Amino acid sequence: MEYRPKGVCSRQIHFDIVDNKVRNVSFTGGCNGNLQGISRLIEGMDVREAVSRIEGIRCGFKKTSCPDQLARALKEAAGI
Repeated sequence: MEYRPKGVCSRQIHFDIVDNKVRNVSFTGGCNGNLQGISRLIEGMDVREAVSRIEGIRCGFKKTSCPDQLARALKEAAGI
């Protein structure tokens, strides 16, 4: 799945959902180290669990963040 985030530095989010688990998350653009860390931390996690952990995170004064955008993408892809 590919998702184009809005209001953040990253330009693209790539991920798979296999058996309701988050797999192969990667970002294009954004804060490389932080986004690699998030990607590794949620690898293999249940989609709903991942969403509950990262949804609503804000970046500075922005109303969203790359993790929050990933949560939105996961919800859209999983239909939740």
